[in-house]
Amino acid sequence: MNTLVLGIPKGSLQDSTVQLLLKAGYRVQIGRRSYYPAVDDDEIQARLIRAQDMSRFVEKGIVDLGVTGADWVAENDSRVVTVTQLTYSKQQLVPVRWVVAVPVDSDIRSLPDLQGKRISTELVRVTTRFLQKHGITAEVEFSHGATETKVPDLVDAIVELTETGASLEANNLRIIETILESHTQLIASEQAWADEWKRTKIENLAMLLEGALRAQSMVGLKMNVPKNALQKVLCLLPALRNPTVSGLADETGFAVETVIEERVARSLIPKLKRAGAEGLVEYPLNKVVL
Repeated sequence: MNTLVLGIPKGSLQDSTVQLLLKAGYRVQIGRRSYYPAVDDDEIQARLIRAQDMSRFVEKGIVDLGVTGADWVAENDSRVVTVTQLTYSKQQLVPVRWVVAVPVDSDIRSLPDLQGKRISTELVRVTTRFLQKHGITAEVEFSHGATETKVPDLVDAIVELTETGASLEANNLRIIETILESHTQLIASEQAWADEWKRTKIENLAMLLEGALRAQSMVGLKMNVPKNALQKVLCLLPALRNPTVSGLADETGFAVETVIEERVARSLIPKLKRAGAEGLVEYPLNKVVL
């Protein structure tokens, strides 16, 4: 039987990735001490791999595909196939940023002030290339963790990953520059992508993951509408294409169903009610495949 080996990122992206896979239709079970998650698809074997290492193992073909950040693909200079971009992170459906941060009272105010300084980061290659691009020579050292605690006593600045900047601010640090914005990606090895069966399996998985991610910001909405209110209601409804309209059994009106952005629903539902809609039901979605 053909088998696809999937790398699931261990660490901060692990839970959100497992939840996204669940919404895509794949139930993943991870034992407390196991690096071999169980997937309810006999054609998929899973491995837990640190996001920092994922692209290296994918490039070598040790795993066929994996979920990791574009930042680690760039840091490892990995030659892989980017199947799709999945804009989510451990907390929000937003990209993450690698930023240069310094203590709030530091004399370093802009990039040129980093000349000759010491910088600590996990993203050494990307940081070095960024500084060289701007004509800056600095000592960039690898950080094994707790990077935010190394300034100002051990280094002059850090390059750290952030979603909101709140953690940096809590540690009395201020951001002076963003060096990279990163998205989560589904990547595949060139070998797997060249294999017809594996490529089809990968494309199917990507389609379902994209649909699950898209559905996180959308809801379904259905309602009954009297005949004399139909046009007024339809004018209020945004939709991916057009709302579905079908006649009620008693021929007194119509059943209307559509998909909308969740943030729109709270203001739209009262308007629909005032326009004549009845029995409005809002419901969550697992996947929206366009």
